[in-house]
Amino acid sequence: QVQVVESGGGLVQPGGSLRLSCVVSTTSFSSYHISWFRQAPGKQRELAARITNINNTWTMDEEGRFSISRDNNKNSAYLDMNNLKPADTAMYYCHAKGPYDKGYWGQGTQVTVSS
Repeated sequence: QVQVVESGGGLVQPGGSLRLSCVVSTTSFSSYHISWFRQAPGKQRELAARITNINNTWTMDEEGRFSISRDNNKNSAYLDMNNLKPADTAMYYCHAKGPYDKGYWGQGTQVTVSS
């Protein structure tokens, strides 16, 4: 069974930065697409960023505050978030999708942006 574990969330002041990490327990990590979703209280879960197995990337933030990357040698993917705003407060979830499975979710890591 593939396990997905996120880390790196926390409390940060507006304008601050965080790096979220996602570790996936699989021997074929390089074939996985990795997505970061977020869900704020009372809102639907939304896609925040995605990186494919061939390193095509997409992020939701048009200001360029978010970037997604991966390190296949560490079975890890990262979401770097800069100039954080209170509206970025949410639970952030990592989703890992391999070529032959339906995908796996992590338990989430909480990001709170507040002064």
